[in-house]
Amino acid sequence: MGAAPILELRDFSVALGGRPILHALTCELHGRAVGLLGPNGAGKTTLIHALLGLHRATGGARVLGQEMASGRCEARADLGYMPERDAFIAGMSGVQFLRLMAELSGLPPDRALERAHEALFHVGLGEVRYRPIETYSAGMKQMAKLAQAIVHGPRLVFLDEPTNALDPAARDRMIRLIRELRDGGQTRLVVSSHLLRDVEECCDEILILRAGRIAACCNLEEERRTHRKFLRLETRGGDRAAFMAELEAGGCACAAAPGERLRIVLPAEIDVRFVYQVAQRHQVQLRRLEFKRDSLEEIFLRAVEPESAALAAGGVLA
Repeated sequence: MGAAPILELRDFSVALGGRPILHALTCELHGRAVGLLGPNGAGKTTLIHALLGLHRATGGARVLGQEMASGRCEARADLGYMPERDAFIAGMSGVQFLRLMAELSGLPPDRALERAHEALFHVGLGEVRYRPIETYSAGMKQMAKLAQAIVHGPRLVFLDEPTNALDPAARDRMIRLIRELRDGGQTRLVVSSHLLRDVEECCDEILILRAGRIAACCNLEEERRTHRKFLRLETRGGDRAAFMAELEAGGCACAAAPGERLRIVLPAEIDVRFVYQVAQRHQVQLRRLEFKRDSLEEIFLRAVEPESAALAAGGVLA
């Protein structure tokens, strides 16, 4: 891909209390925004914490091209972290808290205060920056966590469940801010979420964990292009058996559904027009057609629940 990966893992393992949590993870991540996915307990937060130095790990890891060794990594000065759970200091206003976090990240006091104001205005908290953070709403606290993660201008930001507890309007704003960070070109992102929609809207690469192991690691757009297109049809009249037989002879997979409905999977090289042409030859009326390309949901299900993936394909693969 040309550019150095933002993260390389080589047999990267973590055990907590003597119990293995992450098992010999090996991968390279290159995306501007990487989605970290997996069922509850898959090890997503543990991986982030280990890369931040909060858990001892074995194996190798490079962050932003720099080697982690003995739990230390020079690249950590270039990292930002938005935790899933609130971690504020009681009695501090928004600007006080962000100034402290910026200073802890290495900025001098005057610059830290300037960046604190800038970051709070950027996330929409400029008008409440002098209020104690404990008086903020749940949505405002999420924005404050994002602000402290980016206040020092990091090159890589870990976002752990960034849309947690947000109403639809606040969620849309959070997603917009994440996209702006991604598209600005200066900051790379790792977005951990249990919401596939969030990852699909923000990320161009995904890492899926299952039971502490890598289930999938891929470029999202490339993965979509290499997979198939799904159709759900409602038909009337004609020779439906001959219609299905010709579709299957052409490389499609077909399955009959209740009534006169069909489920069809098209290979990448076959266009939907082929279905209409075959239907015309066999006098089959297409009364309703639903079309979708492979989605992140199918990619996720294939990685973590192969049987569910077959069901998501409409039973065609069963």
